[in-house]
Amino acid sequence: MAITLKEVAERAGVSRSAVSRTFTDGASVSEKMRRKVEKAARDLGYSPNALASSLTTGRTKLIGLVSNNFHNPIFLQVFDLFTRGLQDRGLRPLLVNLSDETDPEASVRMLRQYSVDGAVVASSTLSPEFAKAFRDAGVPVVHSFGRHSSTPQVHVVGIDNVACGRMAARSLVARGYRRIGFLGGPQNATSTQDRFAGFMSELEGHPGLDLSHSFAAAYSFNAGRAEMMRLLRSEPAEAYFCGDDVLSIGVLSAITESGLSVPHDIGLIGLNDMEMAGWQNINLTTIHQPIRQIVNSSIELMVAMLDEPDRYPEARIFPCSIVERGTLRPVT
Repeated sequence: MAITLKEVAERAGVSRSAVSRTFTDGASVSEKMRRKVEKAARDLGYSPNALASSLTTGRTKLIGLVSNNFHNPIFLQVFDLFTRGLQDRGLRPLLVNLSDETDPEASVRMLRQYSVDGAVVASSTLSPEFAKAFRDAGVPVVHSFGRHSSTPQVHVVGIDNVACGRMAARSLVARGYRRIGFLGGPQNATSTQDRFAGFMSELEGHPGLDLSHSFAAAYSFNAGRAEMMRLLRSEPAEAYFCGDDVLSIGVLSAITESGLSVPHDIGLIGLNDMEMAGWQNINLTTIHQPIRQIVNSSIELMVAMLDEPDRYPEARIFPCSIVERGTLRPVT
């Protein structure tokens, strides 16, 4: 049977309230008392009951980790970093799948049923209204991989997707490509809109280019592959900036299946620099998104908000860089 707080108190020769204070963050207890209680707990194999502690402190230490990109392999890395990072800080992640959810208010109601202390919206495709709905309900929230804004309404941590679009465009022009295409993710996703806007605005300054654009149904391998198969039925571009790496890998599959080669026939550049992009059989030239830094910064903001819920919203934007591999021809 589980060891009780009473048994620890008897073993240590202290009151039950002293044991409770020892295992309550921020509670006042002398160092001598703490050592005595912790030794008794170790000897008996006692572990504090987190649920019982939440009733005393009013804090569950649950952080809702909200996303809708479970089909994208990049988020396996994202979730791994988030869950380990939150746990290292004594917090407990509650993973929430919003893949089929379109109502921000319903998402808030669901998480409030679990009395979360805060929420991290980890998505570049969910509408900013999701993060705002948590804020309006009084739940501390950070939008990780959210849309860049100089006047954020909630804490936002991510990249400047417009700048990434410009970066991809400059890279393709520098390699002498003249027929250039954008193959993005869902057209209603803010990340797609911003990457496309930056890409096209940069190319407008280069006359004589033949530009095209299209959008896949999702940020997924199958969606990228299907869209590229459609494009190959007519005259495809010489090179494409794909909305992210998993789309690029689907596009690469369609090109090679059609008997063409990359980069000899068609060049590709992706975005994210997910682990698979560096695999030898993929070797994707891509734009590196500093995922680890984004996750760590998001957790730092969440921890700060738990102590200061009214903290003024800020945007933390991290720079990106091109990772040269083998899916674009050399710079001319």
